[in-house]
Amino acid sequence: MQDDFSQQPSTPPPPPPPQFSGYGSPATSYSYTPGSYPPVYRPGPRTNRSPWFYVAAIGGSFAAICLVFGCMFWFMMRSIRDGGSAGLGLPTDRIAVIDIEGVIFSPETVDAQLRKFGDDSSVRAIILHINSPGGGAAASQEIYHEVLRVRQEKHKKIVASVESVGASGAYYIASACDRIYANQASVVGSIGVIMEWMNYGDLLKWAKLKNITITAGELKSAGDPSRDLTSKEQAYFQSLVDNMYSQFVHDVATGRHTSDDKIKPLATGQVWTGEQSLPLGLIDQIGGFRTALLDTAKQVGISGEPTIVRPAKNKRGLLSILTEDGEDLFPAPSQMLNRAPGFYFMWK
Repeated sequence: MQDDFSQQPSTPPPPPPPQFSGYGSPATSYSYTPGSYPPVYRPGPRTNRSPWFYVAAIGGSFAAICLVFGCMFWFMMRSIRDGGSAGLGLPTDRIAVIDIEGVIFSPETVDAQLRKFGDDSSVRAIILHINSPGGGAAASQEIYHEVLRVRQEKHKKIVASVESVGASGAYYIASACDRIYANQASVVGSIGVIMEWMNYGDLLKWAKLKNITITAGELKSAGDPSRDLTSKEQAYFQSLVDNMYSQFVHDVATGRHTSDDKIKPLATGQVWTGEQSLPLGLIDQIGGFRTALLDTAKQVGISGEPTIVRPAKNKRGLLSILTEDGEDLFPAPSQMLNRAPGFYFMWK
């Protein structure tokens, strides 16, 4: 007699649960029937990323941002070069103002500013705001020629506005402008040349020192500050001064659209007030900076108040002044002994 249980059908074993290799396995990769075990998810191990991955990701993002801004800057600079600042939407009613103050030692700063504003299509005119007694002959002459170049090549109006003093080398520069404005009490003129240096021969005698110089050429040591000039050296230097004086007179005459003969009687080295200068033809109009600004705006077709633009100033602290210009403020004795003769268009 068989057992009753042997007559019952045997229950099939449950199917093995599906195996998952990791995240993202499709839902159709297993089947579920009643009575079977529920599917078991076995996520794969998480991938631990190296710190260098995040460094590279951040670095790449930063590089992409720099590339975008670099392209924007490149297009902006190209727009300025090709079409001027007006291509960037800047106003085109701007008048640039360049200050010429104090003794003129070097032309580099003023020349660079003239070139910058001369190339800027949004700048309609340039005003040289002058308050200077002049300076080095060659430096003043170089600025004079740069003013003429910008006027002629860039077709840009340049006017001079003399504040308190516009003498000698400063007047030399002003004469290259389209017009010269000066106040009634301004000082202008001083067309002439000065050559000077320091003679310390008596100091050497007092200190019982001797200057020993070996030269080849009769006038090679002309201007030796340890001794007096010979008569021949005196004539030699006078010829140089006379030649520079002729250049000064001729350039002023050219700038003022007149002849050398008309400027020569005024080229005595003396100065005149603005009120005296007007009938002499040394200036064009009595008026201060405001008058020059508004008149110039009208002449270049600007209606209303013009926009003034000035060069960015190089701000320096006390430390940089003392370290960079300390030798100018407090000259060392060795500098005084090595001073060479200098030629100046300067009112003293």
